[in-house]
Amino acid sequence: MAMELFEKYVGQIFDRRYKIKNIIGIGGMAVVFEAHDLLMNRTVAVKMLKEEINDDAQSVKRFINESRAVSMLNHPNVVNIFDVSVKDDIKYIVMEYIHGITLKNYMNRKGVIGWKEALYYMEQILKGLEHAHAKGIIHRDIKPQNIMLLKNGVIKVTDFGIAKLPNTETVTMTDKAIGTVYYISPEQASGRNIDPRSDLYSLGAMLYEMVTGQLPFFAETSVSVALMQVNDNPIPPTELNPSLPKGLEQLILCAMEKDPDHRYQSTSEMLRCVMQLRARPDTVFQPRLHEIAPEEEEIKRGYRPPAGMTEKQKTRRKKRGSRSMFPVILGVALSFMIMMGIAVFYVLSQLIIADREQDFKTIEIENFVGQIYSEQVLAQMENSEHYVIEIERVYDGEYPENTVIAQDPTVGTTRKVSLKNAQKCRIKLTISKGAESFKLADLTNQEYRQVKMLLERMGLKTRIEEDYHDTALDGYVYRMEPNAGETVVSGDTVTLYVSKGQQIEYVTVPSFLGLTKEQAVKLLIEHDLALGKISYVASDLLVGTILSQSKPEFASVPKSATKIDFTISGGADYVPEGAGTESAEDVDTEALSGEDTGAGA
Repeated sequence: MAMELFEKYVGQIFDRRYKIKNIIGIGGMAVVFEAHDLLMNRTVAVKMLKEEINDDAQSVKRFINESRAVSMLNHPNVVNIFDVSVKDDIKYIVMEYIHGITLKNYMNRKGVIGWKEALYYMEQILKGLEHAHAKGIIHRDIKPQNIMLLKNGVIKVTDFGIAKLPNTETVTMTDKAIGTVYYISPEQASGRNIDPRSDLYSLGAMLYEMVTGQLPFFAETSVSVALMQVNDNPIPPTELNPSLPKGLEQLILCAMEKDPDHRYQSTSEMLRCVMQLRARPDTVFQPRLHEIAPEEEEIKRGYRPPAGMTEKQKTRRKKRGSRSMFPVILGVALSFMIMMGIAVFYVLSQLIIADREQDFKTIEIENFVGQIYSEQVLAQMENSEHYVIEIERVYDGEYPENTVIAQDPTVGTTRKVSLKNAQKCRIKLTISKGAESFKLADLTNQEYRQVKMLLERMGLKTRIEEDYHDTALDGYVYRMEPNAGETVVSGDTVTLYVSKGQQIEYVTVPSFLGLTKEQAVKLLIEHDLALGKISYVASDLLVGTILSQSKPEFASVPKSATKIDFTISGGADYVPEGAGTESAEDVDTEALSGEDTGAGA
């Protein structure tokens, strides 16, 4: 239904320059068309503010804000704007046409993105934001939905609708500029002042999701997520994906520090670390030392600059310079005594170490995974001379109850145990409690990545089936198997049917000019188009001849949903009765589409 509202613009030419070809996508505020720039002979994207919010001051302000922000920028990793029109009836932005998909869609399809690929994208995003920050522009809504990925791997940062511009009134949303809650910084979530470091937090959250396949914070409500952004620390990325380099985890967690002063202090600084990590994946970054003013550092070390030499100091200096070789001899003697002390200490320490070595025994950790343990067996293990056992029980449908499914330290690891003090090796065993059964909640009409994450936390497996759907949003679950309310057991597989959006087939509009109404209806049916309104006017042409059509010839329009209106000749002496029009309901299209009956117009 939403498509039909904007189909009327297909084929139109805006400002005698931009010919609208088809609809690319529809969002909450705007609809985006593919268009042809007749003046520059190029394909462009036209982003038009929806008619129903054309008079909403806040929406218009955000729309204009985006055009101003991007117009100030000129960078290969930021979408380019070519033209802006803010007339009363139609408000639109003309921007470069991008052959690609959002990073969010790419993440949905791929799941976890390889860390090298993720850093390649992150470097481009940072370069685009570095340019924006240098112009005084803070994006404030960095998220995968606002990052476009082209077919050649190039990244484009888009949607500066709530960006903070220099020397302009801030665009507000309920008096606070709020981005998507899964990626906003703590200061955004709590309504505090922001600066470019807020964008870096969002980048850190986005990179976290790219390389782990999970959001850093997830809860049932947006308010809960916002509170987690302010108060909680995310699970370290390497716990979710152990293959990640240590330096990458450091980079993500530094960008996601709660206190902006503890994050990267500029886009350039974070960019340097990303480039360093791409060049040398084994890089381990030093802990960040927050800068202290030089004078504060000197005071901390107890240093005070001299205020000038006194007469006594000058006299003492003269005496020091006139002494004989005694200081040299004294220095040599002290050095000899120090060396002797070091030698004695070394010999004694080696004797002590050798003695201590006899008190310890090196053991190799056994393999316990897969074994079945009862409480009696576990008690016997704890009484052994080597191990102290720590138990954690978890539900796991893949393993029978009381099966060891993990251990820490892992098999083959070596540890030292004390012989004299009975110091043992502490080993943690994770033991299955078997499968857990519960009723499946209704998780349809939610973004599939969040649903997948929630189900996996419950111990369920997921399988994804993608298909086009007329009403469900792209990336949202429209059906589940088993259905909501059915009982499942941990380890079971839940199939999520995920929408790819509405599938739209297009057809080229033929020319109806000069045809009769009967001929036009047949041609409409052949092209899977629908009859709209018919208007009769006085004309010297033969009665019943089609004079004009609402959709121009060669326009590309959706099948079935598109209606075409006609203006038809009523003859030279035609005088309209009433409105002079008839609707499709007034026309017997079945009769008209059959064999020619000889009926006139």
